[in-house]
Amino acid sequence: MTDPIADMLTRIRNAVQARHQRVDVPASRFKTEIARILEQEGYIQSFKVVKPEDGQPGSEPRNGESPSVIRIVLKYGPRGENVISGLQRVSRPGRRVYLGREDVPKVLGGLGTNILTTSHGVMTGREAVKAGVGGEVLCNIW
Repeated sequence: MTDPIADMLTRIRNAVQARHQRVDVPASRFKTEIARILEQEGYIQSFKVVKPEDGQPGSEPRNGESPSVIRIVLKYGPRGENVISGLQRVSRPGRRVYLGREDVPKVLGGLGTNILTTSHGVMTGREAVKAGVGGEVLCNIW
């Protein structure tokens, strides 16, 4: 897999469309930080890093992957409407997108969130502007 972040976003997008309650994603520290921001911004209910027990499918590490997974509990509205209506990968391995502090755009006029990786860590676009840093735009969510 050449783009694990795009894989994570696609798994979340597919799970929301299929109305699943939760989705499992192969774990990494970077993806855990993205899940933390999604929870902090209210797009998912919760997440937890789970280590599969021996004998369970997926308990064998493959291709240097961590055997643990991030279990993301998805969030829906009171009448079952989707909280996540869109996920878009912006910067990808073939085309990196870097923006300065003053160039960080608002997603849907401030109704959505963009996630950036900066020299101060992974954060939302609003946090990056407040901190006065720019960085690589990972994704937009609304």
